[in-house]
Amino acid sequence: MGEFVALATAGCWTLTALCFEVASRRIGSLTVNLIRLMLAAAFISIYCWIVRGHWFPMDASPHNWLWLLLSGVVGIFIGDTCLFQAFVQIGARRTMLVMSLAPPLTAIEGWIVMGEILTALDWIGMVLTIAGVAWVVLEKEPKGETNASKVHPMGLALALLAAAGQATGLVLSKFGMRDYDAFAATQIRILAALGIFLVMFSVLKWWPKVRTALNQRAAMGWTAIGAFFGTFLGISLSLLAIKLTKTGVAATIMSIVPILIIPPSAFFFKEKISPRSVMGAVLAVVGVSFLFL
Repeated sequence: MGEFVALATAGCWTLTALCFEVASRRIGSLTVNLIRLMLAAAFISIYCWIVRGHWFPMDASPHNWLWLLLSGVVGIFIGDTCLFQAFVQIGARRTMLVMSLAPPLTAIEGWIVMGEILTALDWIGMVLTIAGVAWVVLEKEPKGETNASKVHPMGLALALLAAAGQATGLVLSKFGMRDYDAFAATQIRILAALGIFLVMFSVLKWWPKVRTALNQRAAMGWTAIGAFFGTFLGISLSLLAIKLTKTGVAATIMSIVPILIIPPSAFFFKEKISPRSVMGAVLAVVGVSFLFL
C-alpha cells in the first residue's frame, strides 16, 4: 500500500509542478510559495476538523511537535526555497538531475536514524528508476534555460541542499510522526514553514507583492490548484507513504515526476516526445516495478 500511495503522491506533484510553473511566471516563485502554504494550511485545517475533529493538532505529543516542526523547516522551507532558487541559477534540467540524489540520501538517512535496510530488489529498483529519470532529464537543454552554458557553483550547492532537505525532511517526518496521523503531521510541517515565510516577508517588506498577486485571478487559480493537490494532498500522502513503507523506496517512487510530466507537457505545452524520453520512462517504470516487488 505504501508504494501505491507514493505513486499517487508523484501524480499529485506532477499536477502541482505544472500549476506552479504557470503561476510562478506571473507572480514570482517566492510569492507562490507563501500563498500556497497559506492555502494549504486552510485546506488541511478544514480536513482535520472534518475527519479528526480538531482544527489544530492539539493531540500531538512533544515528540511529534519537535521533530515535525524541524521537518517542516528543513524539508519544506529550506528544501523548497533552495529548489526554486536552483532553478534560477542552473536551470530545471540540472536541478532535477541533482535532485535524483534525494532517494539514495533518504535511504542512507533512514538506515542511520531508524535502521531501515533495503533489499537487493530495492536497490536494483532505485538504481533503474534514478537512471531512467536522469536519462530523460539529461536529454536536451529546455527552451528558455539561459544558464545552460555554464554551471554556477552556488546553483549546484542550492540543488544539493534541496536534495538533502527533501531527504532529511522525510526521515525526520517518519521519526516524528510515530503513532500519529499523517495528515495532522503534515499540518504541523506546513505551519512551521508558513511561520518562517510570514516572518521573512514581514522583515523584507514583501507584502505589496502578495497584494499584487492576489489581484491576478488566473495566477491565484493555478496556485490554489497546486496548493490543494501538491502542498495539502501531496505532502500528506508522502508522509502516509513513508509511514507504510521504507523511506528510501517511497522517495524513489516519488522522484518519477520528470517521467510522469512528459504526457501532460506534450498535450498542454506541445512539447515533442522523443524516443529517448520513452526509453527513459520505460526504464524508470521497470525500476518502480522492482520496488513494488
